[in-house]
Amino acid sequence: MKRRTLLTVAASLAAVLGAAVPVHAADPLKVAFVYIGPVGDAGWTYAHEQGRLAMEKALAGKVKSTYVENVPEGADSERVIRKLAADGNKLIFTTSFGYMNATEKVAKAFPNVVFQHATGFKSGKNMGVYESRMYEGAYLLGVVAGKMTKSNTLGMVASFPVPEVIRNINAFTLGAQSVNPAIRMKVLWVNSWYDPAKERQAAETLIAQGADVLTQNTDSPATLQAAQEKGKYAFGWDSDMQRFAPKAHLTASTNHWGDFYTKTAQAVMAGTWKTGETRGGLQEGMVRMSPLNPVVPADAARLFEEKKAALASGKMRPFQGPLKDQSGAIKVPAGAELPLKDLLSMNWYVQGVEGKMPK
Repeated sequence: MKRRTLLTVAASLAAVLGAAVPVHAADPLKVAFVYIGPVGDAGWTYAHEQGRLAMEKALAGKVKSTYVENVPEGADSERVIRKLAADGNKLIFTTSFGYMNATEKVAKAFPNVVFQHATGFKSGKNMGVYESRMYEGAYLLGVVAGKMTKSNTLGMVASFPVPEVIRNINAFTLGAQSVNPAIRMKVLWVNSWYDPAKERQAAETLIAQGADVLTQNTDSPATLQAAQEKGKYAFGWDSDMQRFAPKAHLTASTNHWGDFYTKTAQAVMAGTWKTGETRGGLQEGMVRMSPLNPVVPADAARLFEEKKAALASGKMRPFQGPLKDQSGAIKVPAGAELPLKDLLSMNWYVQGVEGKMPK
């Protein structure tokens, strides 16, 4: 399985949480990235690669970065992460949920290396956590879907039943319900972050079940392409996928990692990096929405922009009460908001999502 200040660059790398790191002042900081998929996947890994390139451009001559792509979660990831640390990389980003335990293990063995893990919940003295609040973008996709559907049936091609993905399913559903209470949400799990054939098959199945607007938490444009071939609508995910299916692509929720990668590298070089959790969304620019397809009606576009502004300003949150689960039980009362700890461990569907969650 898988799937969040600007600091002055010091002349030399001093200490990471009190431990001196012996890097010569003239040496560029060696930074490594571990990717779950290929850099050309057009989705999650592609977005991280764009972030790496942005960091290199911003810190030209001060950093030297590398990456390893298509690294499976599990034992293989530990081997890759350990080798990158042994090779002298002083900052390592591991970019998939399923790398969490391997990152934690290697971080303990290399206390003078800084590790940043994406989408997880474990941290340590030299291991931080980061992710984007992609559920904000998912909520906005749902707003558009709720206005565009004719069948009132939406579909999600989902990867793995981890909190990150469940949050996005629920946020998308809540966004759609905010403009169309009749919405029904269908979910098909493909048990992969990147498998175009499985993603396409799932998309076609959802369409056969009546879904006329699709979303995804997978990394290829196969869902969009299937939707376009069937005359339906869908959304890009992690990056703008408009070029793959221009008629079907309504908008995309995109991740932008460049600023975070740049600032983290600067902090490591300055000796000011500290462990912690970073979660950025619309307000911070880590999540951005791509342009709306002109087929989206003016009233739907206006609602989209209004809700985007409300989310970006913090005036609105996707998981505000009253909020019910599938059974109709109140999970969040009116006037309250789902606590962060419950959001990060979410393992239930909101009302309106059909089917059982995989164990």
